[in-house]
Amino acid sequence: MFDGFQTDTIRLDDSDVFVRYGGSGPVVVLLHGHPRTSSTWYRVAPALVDRGFTVVCPDLRGYGRSRGPAPSPDHAAHSKRAMAGDVREALRRLGIERFHLAGHDRGSYVAFRIAMDHPENVDRLALLDCIPISEHLRRITPGFATRWFHWFFFAQPDTPERVINADPDAWYAGTPDRLGEENHAEFRAATRDPDVVRAMLEDYRAGLTVDLADEEADRAAGRRIERPLLVAWSAGENLDDMGGDPVAVWEAWADDVRGPAVIPGDHHMAEEGPDELTDALAAFFGDPTG
Repeated sequence: MFDGFQTDTIRLDDSDVFVRYGGSGPVVVLLHGHPRTSSTWYRVAPALVDRGFTVVCPDLRGYGRSRGPAPSPDHAAHSKRAMAGDVREALRRLGIERFHLAGHDRGSYVAFRIAMDHPENVDRLALLDCIPISEHLRRITPGFATRWFHWFFFAQPDTPERVINADPDAWYAGTPDRLGEENHAEFRAATRDPDVVRAMLEDYRAGLTVDLADEEADRAAGRRIERPLLVAWSAGENLDDMGGDPVAVWEAWADDVRGPAVIPGDHHMAEEGPDELTDALAAFFGDPTG
């Protein structure tokens, strides 16, 4: 995987950020979702390098090989703002101040927070398979609660850790033929680590508490995404059925919304529709190869 890329673990004040990076040209930062690591981009990242981009793929705080502080009672240690701070500072250590940014699933919320808090660092933003957490919670239906029950299960204290760690391979489905052997092996190693599982659950606990409060504060203050925003989702995700038209939802939060881009696959679009996702991102970020 990631032929020609370098890897590094960047030591920050209270966390270590594992990153993969390679290429030359405009910088694209790719943020993975749950329960993946940066290896989920193993087909998209090299393809973007071939299109003339520099590509940086971090593991989010607590996921994969990145490590953060112990969970805090208010879950702020694993908030999207804390994760965003990790990514932004790791990029600075690599000498990168401005970049295009794409996030998938939980990584999309980290990307959203970077764009909201630090628009001076972001050129263009792509948010994949998401609408704001607060918007989802405003639109809760029996269908949403049934299909996305994990949001609320993961938020419970202690029980999710006991259930998942009893048999992580059964809980987190995925096979080498679908994920690719090396990507699958990295994903499995991560989900078999109780510390990683705890951090991933804290991500969701933060989502329903401190992250929700941050979004509500943004709304009350009238803060919006200033940069061009591409909204994309997986064909099998039915995101428009779960929360309404995602483009329309994001128009309430951003000044310049593009899309939709519908990518083949059920959810993990970087693995299930890498060619179509690469095309959509390269076109939006301004393909240097034309």
